[in-house]
Order: sequence, then C-alpha cells, then structure tokens
Amino acid sequence: GRIINRFSKDIDICDTMLSFNLSAFLGLAVQVVATVIVITYSTPAFIIVIIPILIFNFVLQRFFVSTSRQLKRLESTTRSPVYSHFSETVQGSQSIRAYGMQEVFISQSEEKVDLNQSCNYPNMVAMRWLAVRLESVGNLIVFFSALFAVLYRGSLDAGLAGLSITYALQVTASLNFFVRSAADVETNIVSVERIKEYTEIKQEAAWTVQPKPDPLWPTKGNIKFSDYKVRYREGLELVLGGVSCNIYPGEKVGIVGRTGAGKSSLTLALFRILEAAGGSISIDGTNITSVGLHDLRSRLTIIPQDPVLFSGTLRNNLDPFDKETDQALWKALELSNLKPFVSSLPLGLSHVITEGGDNLSVGQKQLICLSRALLRKTKILILDEATAAVDLETDEVIQKTIRSEFKDCTVLTIAHRLNTIMDYNRILVLDKGKVKEFDAPNTLIQNSQSIFHSMVKDAGIIFSS
Repeated sequence: GRIINRFSKDIDICDTMLSFNLSAFLGLAVQVVATVIVITYSTPAFIIVIIPILIFNFVLQRFFVSTSRQLKRLESTTRSPVYSHFSETVQGSQSIRAYGMQEVFISQSEEKVDLNQSCNYPNMVAMRWLAVRLESVGNLIVFFSALFAVLYRGSLDAGLAGLSITYALQVTASLNFFVRSAADVETNIVSVERIKEYTEIKQEAAWTVQPKPDPLWPTKGNIKFSDYKVRYREGLELVLGGVSCNIYPGEKVGIVGRTGAGKSSLTLALFRILEAAGGSISIDGTNITSVGLHDLRSRLTIIPQDPVLFSGTLRNNLDPFDKETDQALWKALELSNLKPFVSSLPLGLSHVITEGGDNLSVGQKQLICLSRALLRKTKILILDEATAAVDLETDEVIQKTIRSEFKDCTVLTIAHRLNTIMDYNRILVLDKGKVKEFDAPNTLIQNSQSIFHSMVKDAGIIFSS
C-alpha cells in the first residue's frame, strides 16, 4: 500500500499539482506586488497600512502551513492502508466469497476510508479557516484604499482614485489565492519528501561484478556455510546466528525446523536477498559476495511455496527469455506430468495465462514452476516448501521428477511434509537460527533425544527398521 501510494498519488502531486501550484504562486506573487505598487503610487499614505497587513499575512501563512503540512502527512499515511486493503481484497476475492466474508471486508474497507477521510476533513477545515481570514485582510485593503481616496480627495486625481480602488477590489481574490498557493507548495512538498525517502533506501549489491565467474559455474554444487549470520534489518536480532555446515556436491538435504527457526532465511541468504551480517557462503569454493547478483541468481533455481506466474502465454511463462526450443518445452512438460493437460488446450503452448495464473489450479501452477526449473537445470535446486499447498498426487509427481531429473544436482528442500525427505542424504535441523542437528535421517530418528525424532513422532510417521 505504501509503495502504491508513493508511485500513484505522490508522483501525481509532484508531476501535476506541485508544478501548477508553483506556477500559480509565482504568477500571483507578481500580480499582488504590482497591485500594491499601483495602490501605493495612487495613495502614498497606503504604505502605512500595507506593511502591517503584509506582516500579518506572513504570520498567518506560517501558522497555517505548519499545521497543514502535518495534516497532509497524516492524510497520506492513512491512505496507504486503503490501497493495501483494496489490493488484498481483489486478490483474495475467491476465498472471501467462499467463506461468506463479503460484509466483513466491506466493513473493514469503509472503516479505512472513514479514517482517511477523518484525517482529510481537518485539512479542508483548515483551508476554510485560512480563507475567512484572507477575505478579511482583502476587505481591509479595499477599506483603507477607499478611505484614503476619500481623505485625500482634494489632492488626488479622480482617475487615480478609481484606479486604486479598482485594483484594491481585485487584490482580495489575488491575495487569497497567493497565500493558499504558497501554502499548497509547502504542503505538497510532503510528497517530495516521501518519494525522496525511497530514493535513499540502501540498494542491492552490484548486478554484475568483474571478473565474472566461469560460464559453467557452479560445476559441482558444493555449498559451504562458514559461521554465517544474517538479520533482516540493522538493529534487529540475528535470524541466523552462526550457521556452519558443508553440503557436498549432488547431496540431497532436507531443511526442517519449527516456525521461525530460520529455514526460509537460509534460502534468502543463498540468493543474497539478505546480505551477510557475518561469516560467508561459498559455492564450489567461490564466495557468493564476490559474484554479481545476476550471475549468482541465474545459476540457482528455486521452486517457491507460492508459484509465480505472469500474464502472457504458457510458452513465455516456461521460457521468459526465449532460449529453448518447443521440443525442450514439451519434454519439460512431459516430465512434470503436464503434457496431457497442455495438449488438450486449443492453443497449446500459446494458451493465455491470466495475471497470477488465476485460470489454473494451484497444482498446475506448481507443476509449471517445476517445468521451468527443469528447463534451467542448474546444479543447485532449492525447494521452499514447494509442495505445502498442493495435493498428495501433485506432491508425488514433483518428488518423483526431482529424484529422477535432479539426481546429479544438489537439492535443498525446506520440508513441510517430513515423509518427502526421508530418503534424503542428510537432514539439517534449525532452531532459533542455529544448526542443532545435521545427519542422515535414520541416524537422527534412532536418537530419541533428537529434535528431528520428536518432529517425526509428532507427524505420526511410522518407519520400518
């Protein structure tokens, strides 16, 4: 919501409103100054009155701006939850209807809009407050201009007196809009401030680094964590507090642990989405911090828990960079058990997928992600609870394909269903960001004191000797 707010309303204010307000401010400033000069020239005594009036105007503007700026910031802040809630409601509309929660979400939306409007209302009231006082000041200018014209009627030319009063009548509106446009410029600077805040966010590391790694890197798939530490943001506690382990080439490793143990953080660290707070990760002996983000991420493959699909054809989703032949695409679909489904589609590989893959089931979307991984065929594959949201049949297809097609690759699996990793080489048990156990599944099961033993027991899995 905050990002949408900044890239919609705040950008719009900077591109349109701010330039308009600034132009109006400069134009009205010239107009007000010219009017005051004409009135002062016509009736010189008017300068005695205009100086206190201008000082009063300045004080009035400063008082209004200091309040209005805070009210504008408050209104902008409460607008973000409105965008967030609307976006979440649209994305989850099917679940909302399925559980009959329409009225609840409508009520929540109205509450957020009401809160936003309750913050916008004081801003409008403040504008009315300013307008009343500016009108009063404008009326004073007209009054004193007419008064001096009457008092100096003997020495003042009738034409100049008429000119003075005519300009005084016009200055009311000009002065009103001048002060309001000046206030709007300062108030809308809040949008610039909010956008500037995003420009100062620390960026990711370099996309490419020279010298580049070998085009075939990694050739083995050895991963070594050396006292690796990471936190989500400076000032927060470590989510991984000194992880040390060596994963051999071609090894299949299951990563387990309770919620918050640091399993997903480990995968984020491999892709350098989180940068190290200490220690290092090496792949085939190369420290990943010495490799550009593009080279690193293009050499790793991940199948996430929530499959990511783009609006476009099935072919574009399988091969976004158009590197593979149709034959290779069909082969990947066959291995992921999707070939019968795609063959039944009228357009085949040109079948249009809607945004987020809404016209496909969760299982089909996950199998498309598996096909994508098969086409990349990197030496390291990471499964981040990839089968947590799919049915047992789809789970079985995914596991079977991984065992056969990635048998020479290093596979790291964050496991939701423990039975899917029981035939892996080793199990990495994390607890509170630290490695508690790292051994073969049978070895850990036989140890009744191990964390993995208790997890398997809780899952109700029965093993034969």
